[in-house]
Amino acid sequence: MIKALHHTGFVVQDLEKATQFYTEVVGLKLLNTRERTGAAIDQVVGYEGAHLKAVDVSTGDGHMLELIEYVSPSAGARGTKERAVLGGTHLAFLVDDIDAVYSRISGNGGKALNPPAEISPGRRACYMQDPDGNWIEMIEIS
Repeated sequence: MIKALHHTGFVVQDLEKATQFYTEVVGLKLLNTRERTGAAIDQVVGYEGAHLKAVDVSTGDGHMLELIEYVSPSAGARGTKERAVLGGTHLAFLVDDIDAVYSRISGNGGKALNPPAEISPGRRACYMQDPDGNWIEMIEIS
């Protein structure tokens, strides 16, 4: 039986730059770093000779974001910037000042789709992308 959500994983091109973005710009805390090679990780990710570097970052609420750099095989380019595709994903963050977060992220390597909009009374949201094109959503509930 499923007990809880544990983590969300994003593939990134440069782990150091992605870690800097998510810790210094988004404001998450670095929890740990690791490197994986060998038969076990080959089996998990389904690539023979896999070599991954990863970090976990979090707000401290129990759910983590795992940033993964595939050293081998190298990651391919994202096929589309569209959100409405099968397999499309995003990670949503609850924020207390969406306008400030939107400005900070879009001014520091993040890409804005549109500015925050009120989607229902007391709820504002916007979609953005991190520097690697992973979709993130900001939500403010007042």
